Amino acid sequence: MAFEGLSDKLTAAFKRLRSKGKLSEADVKEAMREVRLALLEADVNYKVAKDFTATVTARAVGSQVMESLTPAQMVIKIVNEELSALMGGQAARLASANRPPCIVMMCGLQGAGKTTHSGKLGKMLKSQGHRPLLVACDVYRPAAIKQLEVVGEKAGVPVFQMGTAKPVEIARNAVAHARDHGNDYVILDTAGRLHIDEQLMNELKEIKGAVKPHEILFVVDAMTGQDAVNAAAAFNDALGIDGVMLTKLDGDTRGGAALSVRAVTGKPIKFAGVGEKLDELEVFHPDRMASRILGMGDVLSFIEKAEQQLDAKQAEELARKMKENKFDFNDMLDQFRQISKMGDLKGLLSMIPGLGNQIKNVDIDEKQIGRVEAIILSMTLAERSKPDLINPSRKRRIAAGCGMKVEDVNRLIKQYDSMRKMMKQMKNMGKKGMRGMPRMPQMPMGGRRGF
Repeated sequence: MAFEGLSDKLTAAFKRLRSKGKLSEADVKEAMREVRLALLEADVNYKVAKDFTATVTARAVGSQVMESLTPAQMVIKIVNEELSALMGGQAARLASANRPPCIVMMCGLQGAGKTTHSGKLGKMLKSQGHRPLLVACDVYRPAAIKQLEVVGEKAGVPVFQMGTAKPVEIARNAVAHARDHGNDYVILDTAGRLHIDEQLMNELKEIKGAVKPHEILFVVDAMTGQDAVNAAAAFNDALGIDGVMLTKLDGDTRGGAALSVRAVTGKPIKFAGVGEKLDELEVFHPDRMASRILGMGDVLSFIEKAEQQLDAKQAEELARKMKENKFDFNDMLDQFRQISKMGDLKGLLSMIPGLGNQIKNVDIDEKQIGRVEAIILSMTLAERSKPDLINPSRKRRIAAGCGMKVEDVNRLIKQYDSMRKMMKQMKNMGKKGMRGMPRMPQMPMGGRRGF
């Protein structure tokens, strides 16, 4: 999970602060020493870590903090604000063009994920109502063109390619093609190298001079830590990048690249790849990321992800059934399927304030959703719509049909009853208030057969 190591160490440092009723300047400085060590262990640039803790210390030893009723909370608030500022403060928008197409040039070292993330960006733009065009400018890496075509097909975005022609000519012709065919974004997937060299930079400069891109995005693997920041600085000096796209942020437990790149290059992180699927690309929000690092959750990103994946019509139909107390196994199956579409369950739950640290060491078995689906699909249509029909002999048949035990079927029926009871009481909540609400049914986590 992103920033897991850093988050743990910061939580431990602030826990000691919270145990003190009133803070002294020495307490704050001791805590900031721990914070600086945590940042350095997270592979944050030394100067960035030193300047960050110096700024926090200067703000935290002020009279407003020392004399407040909850000084530890004030210090955490300052750290949150400074972390957000360190990563850019506010989300940076992708460029747009007054006269389309808007040309986005993707650059970076080989293996960073340019081709896949070009497709991810294309898919994101298409979902927003744009008509992007992917362009295969990497004519050196074997199968690079084919890879982009496969990614483009999966994303539902057209791909322009001219085989092994010169990348500059491919870029020029692609822009002309986009104007003729109404594409409002052109995404150039350029070649990378295993290291920065003059030949690579000269080719990128030629493409830049030929098509004058509105946006140059440097794509970098977050897991390479400080090396990623050094590479970003080198590309920025040579090309003048406009922003950074971090890949594999979900696998980077340290977070050094995300925390250093803005301070070192002066360029914002605009996007972050958070998974292997084509829809697992997020706009990078520094303020939300700071909250995640400090274990405060990220409710806004959770809501946005839910809005993108959950079906509004199904939600309305479910609300109607809840109101009429007609919730059945078909509805339960729909809910589990929609949850699974939202992505990594553990990552989603960590966005909810207060849950991040609680679920850290919990084994969440996402295969349980598949087992729930198997049991429900083993039922007849009548049984799904009228669960009261399910008697012991039917349970045995359902269990045999999905290759599980009767106990598994009983457990699912019990969970269904809990959900139905909860929904019934939510309907009457206006009269009764929150008292008497049953607990939420257990999410699929831990244990081979628990639901």
